[in-house]
Amino acid sequence: MIAGIVLAGGRSERMGRPKALLEIEGVTFLERVIRALKAGGCAEVIVVCPPGAGAIGEEAESVAARVAWTGGAEGEQIDSLRAGLRALGQGVEAAVVHPVDHPLVEAETVAALIAAFRARRAAIVVPVCEGEGGHPVLFASGLFPELLTSRGPEGARSVVYAHEGEVQKVTVPDRGVLIDLDTPEEYRRHLRAEP
Repeated sequence: MIAGIVLAGGRSERMGRPKALLEIEGVTFLERVIRALKAGGCAEVIVVCPPGAGAIGEEAESVAARVAWTGGAEGEQIDSLRAGLRALGQGVEAAVVHPVDHPLVEAETVAALIAAFRARRAAIVVPVCEGEGGHPVLFASGLFPELLTSRGPEGARSVVYAHEGEVQKVTVPDRGVLIDLDTPEEYRRHLRAEP
């Protein structure tokens, strides 16, 4: 089974309000990400929320995702990933890790990552568009223990660097893998909407 983990546990300091609940064409970032993961082939989706973010948890549950909570509001992104990994059930072969601030990724991209993993069983599968790597990233279950315990300075990136020879790159036409909507300016520019 392939699972999806949505990282929505950040403080959204640069955006000024929870990115998960911002909307594109009337659909929240969170719902878009969950639907892309499910339509792309993830059998279950875990959404990692910060403490006190009941509205994000309710939004996740409304589209049939499970919720995991980070230990504290001051944690790093790796702490959110670890909370998601700990919430996974048995029999998960890999997890597609998707930051909520990349809401424009298409389901076909998720499907391409999963198909590539199933074909070659690479430890890490990364989408590439226009020569640049993006999100989401698929991690095989064999790396879960390392992701849960690594003390590398760059969190999950340290694990990726340590396994550089095991990374499979999948070229996709989806520019959404590169678009990180992290500030009000980026939100307005890419979506032509006022936050």
